[in-house]
Amino acid sequence: MALRQLLAFGGSTWLGGVRHARRHANSIFATAGPGRTTDPVIGRVQTARAVVGALTTFGLISVYGVDGGWSAVFEDGLTKLFVAPLVLLLVGPLVIAGFIWYVPPQHRPVLRSRLRYPLRAIAWYLGIPLGAVAGFAVLALLLKVSQGIFALQAVISLAILIVGLPFLVWAAAFLVFSSGSAARYAFNTADVHAALPAVLTAVLVWVLNVVQLGDGLPNGPLGVQMAAFLGGPLSVTAVSAWELHVLRTRHNVRVRG
Repeated sequence: MALRQLLAFGGSTWLGGVRHARRHANSIFATAGPGRTTDPVIGRVQTARAVVGALTTFGLISVYGVDGGWSAVFEDGLTKLFVAPLVLLLVGPLVIAGFIWYVPPQHRPVLRSRLRYPLRAIAWYLGIPLGAVAGFAVLALLLKVSQGIFALQAVISLAILIVGLPFLVWAAAFLVFSSGSAARYAFNTADVHAALPAVLTAVLVWVLNVVQLGDGLPNGPLGVQMAAFLGGPLSVTAVSAWELHVLRTRHNVRVRG
């Protein structure tokens, strides 16, 4: 009975840590800053496009199949979850620099001052996992070099079990939740300018599509292959262009206004 209660307590503790990681990721990426303009219609259209894209992909795979089966589809989706933020970290600075250069000179100091919001999000996104891995590696190294010193080994082992492993799991959960949020909110670049995420998303989807080209085109006739290859980026670009139109007409948000 005591063992069952201990396991239940441990399970609830781990689950609570995962929930806390999710809340913390949302607090970093989903909290609106001074430059962000929210429009529920834009959010619904983006969600609808994502659902239609997922259903289209499911239909194409069901009809024409995919190399490696559904497990390959799952692995590809999981890979994209982590690749998208990394590509955004590489491409984003160039797009942001071009965006700030494009706006009128009198607006540039304000936009540059707001760069602290995406920089803070990037610091959290990279710092938590790297810090967790580094801290766990240090504890493991200390455990190795303390061989023969029983008391010290016991203390380090206890620290790994009580602090190291829970924090490593928390950091892994944070990375999973924040990866989706980082791609969705483009590392809080909406806090720099409301139109910036739409521009970044359009650029990001084409870069990811070119990267994905290394895996080859999907199965099916040539027309289906081209439609599958171009359909996603074109639809995302169309939604991004429509988003810029909505921001300009409904919220008076202009890149050069």
